[in-house]
Amino acid sequence: MSCANFGVNCMTKSTYPDWIESELARVDEVAKRSLHRSAQKPRHALAAHYDTGKGRIVVELDNGADFSFPPQLAQGLASASKADLAAIEVSPLGTGLHWPRLNVDLTVDGLLIGIFGSRNWMRRHAAIAGAASSPAKAAAARANGAKGGRPRKAVTI
Repeated sequence: MSCANFGVNCMTKSTYPDWIESELARVDEVAKRSLHRSAQKPRHALAAHYDTGKGRIVVELDNGADFSFPPQLAQGLASASKADLAAIEVSPLGTGLHWPRLNVDLTVDGLLIGIFGSRNWMRRHAAIAGAASSPAKAAAARANGAKGGRPRKAVTI
């Protein structure tokens, strides 16, 4: 069974990366399961492109919906050139996106739930965001301090 049977863009390389090879090995299994899957679950990408006007990666899903995200959110895409961002490949089953020039792979499911990189990368990203200061955050900290600060954790014996 070829990836064209699933209505997705096929990669043109003669050799696929390991993650593609493992996905292709599961084609029959996934095809059987998909017969029972709800048509409302947007889990497979049909196409993806970089919208230079908006500066966003746009992913078209098999249920007719699409979503987009700024490349600055994704691990490995933040400092990429427009040409490198535009070279996106959709995996044969539509569950992943691959940027061959950047050696970056992201899953469609992960992107849909807001996972834009590895666990460590997401932690570092969250720590940077949490360390950001703003007048509103400073005012909230002062108000909390006036109430005696953060309550101590209860110790159970």
